[in-house]
Formats: sequence, structure tokens, C-alpha cells
Amino acid sequence: MAVSPYVSRPDGWHLDSEIKMNFDHSPRVKLLLEQLTQFMDRYIVPAMPVWSSEVAAGHPHPSCMEDLKTLAREEGLWNLFLPGLQLDEPGQALSNLEYAPLAEIMGRVPWASEIFNCSAPDTGNMEILHMFATPEQRRDWLLPSLEGRMRSCFAMTEPDVASSDATNIQTSIRREGDQYVINGRKWFISGAAHPHCRFAIVMGVTNPQAESHRRQSMVIVPMDTPGLQVERNIPVMQHVSPEGHCEIVLRDVRVPVSHLIHEEGAGFAIAQARLGPGRIHHCMRSIGQAELALQWMCERAAERKTFGRYLYQHANVAEWIAHSRMEIDQARLLVLKTAWMIDHLGAKGAAKEIAMIKALVPRVHTTVCDRAMQVFGAMGLSPDTPLATMWTFGRVLRIADGPDEVHLRTVARQEVRGVEAQARAGLSYLQFSP
Repeated sequence: MAVSPYVSRPDGWHLDSEIKMNFDHSPRVKLLLEQLTQFMDRYIVPAMPVWSSEVAAGHPHPSCMEDLKTLAREEGLWNLFLPGLQLDEPGQALSNLEYAPLAEIMGRVPWASEIFNCSAPDTGNMEILHMFATPEQRRDWLLPSLEGRMRSCFAMTEPDVASSDATNIQTSIRREGDQYVINGRKWFISGAAHPHCRFAIVMGVTNPQAESHRRQSMVIVPMDTPGLQVERNIPVMQHVSPEGHCEIVLRDVRVPVSHLIHEEGAGFAIAQARLGPGRIHHCMRSIGQAELALQWMCERAAERKTFGRYLYQHANVAEWIAHSRMEIDQARLLVLKTAWMIDHLGAKGAAKEIAMIKALVPRVHTTVCDRAMQVFGAMGLSPDTPLATMWTFGRVLRIADGPDEVHLRTVARQEVRGVEAQARAGLSYLQFSP
């Protein structure tokens, strides 16, 4: 499908006839989609009982994972998320638009992305290092991450401030000679409990007197650095993730100044660059779960009867199915548009669209899962289906990458700026009676 889109710019909306959005899958992506779907059906779905039983028994990294990762890399299903891969780096170098349908397939099983080295927060960290790493950082941290030999976490949010505004960050990063000394407390740090997590990218304040968006910096902190303590793995809506959403304390943690990413004062800008594609990846996977929930809803509604009719023959259930199909397709199209815009205009050029999908897609996700749970009845609330867990993941996404309110604020501000830039041209359409 190719369309000539209206393009959102700081000075308003413009119809750009030279730009064509094409959401058709290329032959290469079609082959990867078929290959990935077969891999999921052949290897990952049969491994789900093993994964679940070992996690329930307290194993944070089930035994099947490394074998599956080796197999995925051998089949070329590896690092599918990173467009700018170099020739000496493993992966497919797909664009964001090409990656979107693949991420949707992976999203059907919450832990599947790790098999293909496409899981958060590693993807965002690899993107940061790919953009800003020094040769030393590339050797020590980026290449091992790209090869799947280590995982990482991203330590930004803090318990004592509203971290949805990154300028509130209080963790101190103070330079002493050729070292940085770090003191602070972070929480909800995803991936920090994974046994292969080897480093954290920590955001903190290097210059409290600087302009508010230039106070923060990011540094690489190995997880075994003295003074870094993982305090606890915080349950999220009573769900305990095996890889963790952890609280971390840093007490006089010392790292070489060579662990600084990019430059002092660049932390806020790096965070914004990181969150663009990362939000898209969450939304792609979220759509995959919503699609699966709709499939289960339809299957259940076609096999169960109440009051002499199949469930889908009741008007309310039929409407749930129809609305779910429309909402998922609308969300998918907006995500594809956003992915296309990031590919062509960068994360900054797609800022409004990124905010829109982050606010929209998790709501669609939870709404569709909620309808499916209702169709399944009590079974839908139990561990006999994944629906309750899937609903939880969707609800978490409304906060995990920033609360909805922040993204809605971004959309509203850009809309108003566009109207103001056009000198309120819409008023000319108003006709007043004498």
C-alpha cells in the first residue's frame, strides 16, 4: 500500500506529494516472516511449558534459552531490530518498518524476543552504543551484546522523584581525577536480575549548575562494580519477572571516565534518542499479543453456547470482535507509519507519532485482552490461559516507557503549535450568520 501522506512539521501539516509510504512487505521480509513463523511454531511454542515450569521453580534463565538462541543465530534470525549494523556486526540490518511485522510475531510469546537478541532493554542499550560508543566501549560492551554473550539494563528511573520528567533525576555522577564516583538509588530497572546482565547504563547528574537539559550524563557501570547492589526484584501487579524489575543502590561506585557515553551533559538527549525506536518495539510486540487475544476470543466464541446461541451470535460479543479487529488494524497502521517516519525523518521528526502509539497501543492491547477474558469467563482470569498475564503486560506499558499523560501532552503541544504556525487558518472556514 502506497500513499501520499500529510507530514507533520513544526510549522503545521503539509501534504508532501514527493513522499510515498509503502507498507508492502519486501521479498526479503516475506521470507523472514515465513522463517520466523516456522521457528516460533517449531521451537518456541513447544518450549513454552519448559520455560514456564522452570521459571515457576525459581530458575531465572530456563535451560532451553541458550540452545534456542544458538539455533536462531544459525538461521540468521538475529539482531533484526538495528538498521545501522556494520559489515562486521551480526544481524540483518532491517529498517524499523521492515522489523515491525517480525516484532509482532515475536510478541506473541513474551520471552521470545530474547531468543533473537531483540529484547528490551538490550535493544535500546545497543542502539545507544551503536550511535555513541568509543572504540573501547564498542569492543568491551557493544560487540559482546550484539553477539548475545551478555545482557544489560538501563538505570534511569528513581523512587524519590517523578522520573517521567528526566530532568528530575538526582543520582550524582561526580568526577574525581580519572574516575566517576556514582551515588544514587534506581528502581524498576528491567533485566537487572538476569544472570547474564553484565552492565548497566546509568543516568545521573554531572553538573547540577548547568541548564536543566544539560545536567545529566550516562555512564557504563559493570554490574560487578563494588558499591552496586541489587536490593530487590519488585513484583509488578503481583507478577514477578524472572529477569527482574529491580531496585538498585549505588554507593560510591567508581568507574573510569572512559565509561562516559558520548559527552558530559548529553544524557537527556541520549535518553530521547533511545526511547524513540524502543517505544516502537514495545508497540509492535503489543499488537502481536492483541492479535493473539482476538484469535482466542473468536475461537472461544465459535465453540461455546449460551441460551441456545454461540457466543459470537450475541450482539455484544459480535461487537467486541468487530471493534477489536478495527482497533488492532488502526493501531498497526499507525505503528507502521511511525516506523516509516523514523526511518526517513529520524526519531525527532517522528516525535508526535511515537507519543501517539505509546499512548494508543497499550490501551488497545488491554482492551482486547479484557474482552477476550470476558468471553472466556472465569477461565480467562486463571493461569489456564495467558490472557491475564498479557493484560498485565499491556497495563504496565502505560507507565513503563513514560506515563500516558506525558505522551498525550506531547501530542497536544505539537498540535497546538501547528495551528499557531498556520495563523489559525481553520478559522477562515467558520461562517457566521448576520
